[in-house]
Amino acid sequence: MDHTNPDTATVHGDGPDAPLYGYTGQKDAYLRRLKRIEGQVRGIARMVEEDKYCIDILTQVSAVTKALHAVSLGLVEEHIGHCVIGAAGEPDPDKRAAEIDSKVKEAADAIGRLLR
Repeated sequence: MDHTNPDTATVHGDGPDAPLYGYTGQKDAYLRRLKRIEGQVRGIARMVEEDKYCIDILTQVSAVTKALHAVSLGLVEEHIGHCVIGAAGEPDPDKRAAEIDSKVKEAADAIGRLLR
């Protein structure tokens, strides 16, 4: 699903129409964090394969969960700081209100999914 407004999207990256999202400037940092999380998950799988103590496994699952929450909250912050604020810069007042409503709803829905 493409969440860009073609009228206000900034281009960057792989092609002339690739959007520039709020996290784009921090993309490498997000990728490093996700690769670290990926390694932690592989470590948890190895712990299960090696029949490690269940509480030790749960401790590692908790650490991965917290790390994923940190990534999620960072992305929500980037969405609000870039996409919502960007929508507020729409010059057409009617489009501006609709864009702001849309971007705020996206953020609220994402936060709702994180809280479930």
